[in-house]
Amino acid sequence: MSEQTQDPAAGRRPRDVVIVGAGMAGVQTAVALREQGFTGPVTLIGAEPHQPYDRPPLSKAVLLGKAEDSAFDVDFEALDITLRLGLDVTGLRADAHELDTPEGPVAYDALVLATGAEPVVLPGSEGVPGVHLLRTLDDAARLRPVLDRQHDVVVVGAGWIGAEFATAARAAGCAVTVVEAADRPLAGTMPAEVAAPMAGWYAESGTELLTGALVSRVEPGAVHLADGRVIPAGAVVVGIGARPATGWLADSGIALGPDGSVTADSSLRTSLPDVHAVGDCASFPSARYGTRLLVHHWDNALQGPRTVAAALADGVARTYDPVPYFWSEQFGRFVQYAGHHADADTLLWRGDPGNPAWTVCWLREGILVAVLAVSRPRDLAQGRKLVEAGARIDPVRAADSSVPLKLSAL
Repeated sequence: MSEQTQDPAAGRRPRDVVIVGAGMAGVQTAVALREQGFTGPVTLIGAEPHQPYDRPPLSKAVLLGKAEDSAFDVDFEALDITLRLGLDVTGLRADAHELDTPEGPVAYDALVLATGAEPVVLPGSEGVPGVHLLRTLDDAARLRPVLDRQHDVVVVGAGWIGAEFATAARAAGCAVTVVEAADRPLAGTMPAEVAAPMAGWYAESGTELLTGALVSRVEPGAVHLADGRVIPAGAVVVGIGARPATGWLADSGIALGPDGSVTADSSLRTSLPDVHAVGDCASFPSARYGTRLLVHHWDNALQGPRTVAAALADGVARTYDPVPYFWSEQFGRFVQYAGHHADADTLLWRGDPGNPAWTVCWLREGILVAVLAVSRPRDLAQGRKLVEAGARIDPVRAADSSVPLKLSAL
């Protein structure tokens, strides 16, 4: 991410910056602007009324009542960052350099889009009593009494969020059934041979996992499957994915991809002048992987803002080409992933997937491109550095879990 180019807008540094979205990406952009020496007005607009907060604890400490909230430890007043919370942004008029809101237009000199992603809703479940999503602080607050009362819970979707919620619900003493339309957990993100051992984690925790199970409808107290089965449900939690929260950008002139993401360039600039995009709402071209990436994870929302803030502060564009990274805590395991394995041609195991800790390495033409580590943080730390370096790997040494992964580099 060190490559720098002169921004076409350089020489005219923004007088003021408006950031739409008060999640991790938006907050980090505002903070990074000050850290980079930007002294102009900075306004952070959030649709929710709450103080800006971090989302990962929602499915863990906040959900289980171990923390009331997960507000960022940021003194916005001391940083001279203006917060406008509980304010919906409904449109963007580029010619006027203005945003439309119910409280009137908001002018900007430079704009950063950080609106994140919104959960995909299960068709037919809208408005059904007892059906929940888990994306916001209010969602977590509505779900806490469900866990307190130890309801029978049905989770629709065996992805990352489904597994994390099932873990929390079992810890609270709930009976949990997870319903997945695909033939395995994490079908959209992990190959079958890697997902297979993860399926066993559900049973080990006392969670029933039903794969190949398509939901036909949800009604109060029950989930009906397409094969005729009916599952009693004191509550239903839907975790079937998320999409960029960009519907409000229709007719704005901002180019969007087929997945709904803002198609930013390699410096996270959008198709409009003076507008950048960061975090879950934006995709970017990766020279490292030769494809456009849309990364819905915390680390991307942390790293991208630094690139954008630096460019806004000094007018010099930086290339953003990170190694994607994320983690998940589920069923007593700490799962970490770094890289992008879609085009890998070789998969290597480090350790037995039947054991509590193991690692998978993906190679492309002998070069390490991705690592998944289950309760092996050292493998992840070393593997991530090797991926960042584009290191060529000795597959024999890499497959020997007794050898530090860093020693497999050629």
